[in-house]
Formats: sequence, structure tokens, C-alpha cells
Amino acid sequence: MYFNENQRTNKQKKPLLNLKSFSIDQDNKLTLARKHKPDYWLLVFTIALILFGLILIFSISPALSITNNVGSNYFTYKQALADGLGFIGFFIASRIPLILWKKMYKWLIGLAAITTMAAIILPVNPNYPAHRWVRLGNFSFQSVEVVKFVVIIWIAGFLASQIKLDRIKNVKMVLTPIIVVLSILGIIIAGIQSDLGSIGVITASIVAMAFVAGFPLKKLGIVGLVILLGAVLAVVTSPYRLSRVETYIHPQSNCQGSGYQACQSLIAVGSGGIVGLGLGKTVQAYGYVPEASNDSIFAIYSEKFGFIGDIILIGIFFGFFYRIKLISDRTEDIFLKLIVIGILIWLSSQTLINIGAMIGLFPLKGITLPFISYGGTSIVFSAAAVGLVFHISRYTSLNTLTRTNIQKGFKNEGSTNRRRVRGAYHSRNVDS
Repeated sequence: MYFNENQRTNKQKKPLLNLKSFSIDQDNKLTLARKHKPDYWLLVFTIALILFGLILIFSISPALSITNNVGSNYFTYKQALADGLGFIGFFIASRIPLILWKKMYKWLIGLAAITTMAAIILPVNPNYPAHRWVRLGNFSFQSVEVVKFVVIIWIAGFLASQIKLDRIKNVKMVLTPIIVVLSILGIIIAGIQSDLGSIGVITASIVAMAFVAGFPLKKLGIVGLVILLGAVLAVVTSPYRLSRVETYIHPQSNCQGSGYQACQSLIAVGSGGIVGLGLGKTVQAYGYVPEASNDSIFAIYSEKFGFIGDIILIGIFFGFFYRIKLISDRTEDIFLKLIVIGILIWLSSQTLINIGAMIGLFPLKGITLPFISYGGTSIVFSAAAVGLVFHISRYTSLNTLTRTNIQKGFKNEGSTNRRRVRGAYHSRNVDS
């Protein structure tokens, strides 16, 4: 729709646009398919995971209340509140016009910086001495969850701009800013906040996004080697991290000391057997497994639901990540595609690390299981991230944009997706 010819001025020659329908890149061009129905399967899997987490916390709330001297339903109410806030975060993120995400990255970076500095400056809880939480009275949240979300948005915008400028293979222009950002985050998150697991998740997301954007694989391999050497250095210079690695290699060598959590987690997983002890039965949640509601939640789940329950939960996670992957494949705009990839790696790597640590595949890390673990910050920002993906799913196309196509010049030359998506057949470039 245009202004009436008699009303138009020299500055009013562009069409009036519905900003909710478009995203924006470095050249102020909008590249999206026609709007259609979102991916409701993604919503179904998300709700299923949230319900699994709420039911699990409800079932162990009496045990947790005894060890923490609170009411029997305290943890259930807190988890329900976190889930409610998560749905609000999902709704808000799914309604913010896509054009705004790249425009407001400076505000998002400022928010991440403020929350991180607050976590470092404000007093810590003696029971959790690491500077990871912003504590204001009874209210607290982890600043690193804000950082994960913001870094993905910023890196997606940065890499998209480099693609448009045909500089994605330029090591100096692409790699240098990323290394500077990772170095700063490493010092703050892994050093000051003692959260090596989260910096690992952030690094994995950035590397995956750079790979999809078309950054040379060989050079990414060199970056990976440098990161690996940095991780090894961080471990050998930290006694408690070195102890965790030794525990990972020989978990049963000191089950009463450094290997206590690893041993108790394996006991919980093993005691579940094929069908589990049942929803209302648990032993390990009564103070035997440390962080039973957070880091060790999968071990408690396995104790209750056994091997069959594990397969069901892992199957739901697989379906959840599969839907996100499909949305990424069908997203034409490179900025939005990279956001979806970053969120996919963020949530999937946390899932892999958490479950792997509980069954002895990886060293123990303070990483939550998305939507299952107790805790508001993780749920809220994970839900907001999924809400953004859900919004992007409204603008998917029949065409798929592959890494090879991106390297050839950001053209939609990929294979045609055979799923019939109403109204998603034709992409369009529009001035913002």
C-alpha cells in the first residue's frame, strides 16, 4: 500500500511495510519467504519437555524439601513459576518483529555486560561462592544465560554482514573479532565465574555458526586446536578441574571424596533398571546425589523411569532438535539461519554434556538439562530462544540454503524441500 500520489513527498516514496514480516541484513535488504503457519511440532516438543521437568521436580520436591528445610511443595511452586516465566519469554520472543533483533544487538550486549558485572560485584552465597548469580534479595539469576542468548544474536549478525561483504573467508576480518570476544568471555566466565562448561557451550555455538556461514574448515580446525589447548591449560592450572578429570577417568577410585557425585550418579542411573523405581519412589534424591534437581537431574530421572524412560526422554529431545534443524534448513535469510543454528548447538550441547556426565561419558560439569533441570534463568532464556526459532519458522521456504550455496554467493540453489508449506514458495527482497 502506498501514500496517495497527492500526499507523497520526496521522502515518502517507499512502500509502507509491516515490520513484523521481515528480517534485515547488512545491506538493509529483507530476504524472507511468505508468512505461513509456524512449526507447531516444535511447540509440542517444547511443552512436552517442560511438563516432564515439572512432573519430575514435583515427584522429588518432598525429598528436596527435607534436605533444604523448606515446605514440601516449595520446589514445585518455584519450578511452576519458572515455567510460567518461560512461557512469557517464549511469547515475547515469538512476537518481536524479526527486523528488530539485529537492530537492537547493542542494547542486548549492554544488558549482558550489566548482568555479568553485577554477578561479579554483588556478594555471593557462601554455599555457592562462584560469581555466577545476580542476587537481589530472594531474586537471583545466572548472568551467563543472558550472555549465551546475546552472543548468538551478535555473532549471527556479524557473520551475516561478512557474507554480504564477501569477507567470510578473510581470517583477519572474521577470526580476529571472534577470538577477542571468546578471550574476554573466557577470562570472565571460565576464569572469574569458574564456569568452563558454559564457555564450552558458547564456543561450540560460535564455531558451528562460523562453519555454516562458510568460514574455511581448515582454519576452523586450527581455531579448534587453539581452543583445545586453552581448555587443557585451564584444567591443569586449576586443582578442582584437574580433580574432576581424574574422577572422570577413575570414578570409583575415590567414591567418598572427589568421585562422590560421579559414583552416586551412576548408582542412581543403574538402580532404575529397565522400568525404573516409579514416579513416587526415589532414594538418591534424599541428599545422596549432589545437585539432584539441577546438574544431576537426569540421574534422578533414570532412577525413577529406568532405561525405557530414558529412551522416551531422549526421543523427545531428538524430535525437538530435529524440528529446529528443519527450520534452519528451510530458512532463507542467512542472519536468521545462523541464529537458529546457534540456538540448536547451544541447547543440544547442553543436553549432550548433562546426560553424558551422568552416565560417565564426560567429566562432571555444572550444565543444566534444558527445560528439565530446576532453575528459572535457564528455563526462561531457553524458552525465549525457542520462541525466536518458532517465530522464524513462520518464514521458512521450500528451498534450502546449504553451506556450499552460501560459499558460492548466498544464493538459494539448494535442494527443494518436499514438504508442502502453504504460502512459502516465493522469497522476496525488499528495502527496509
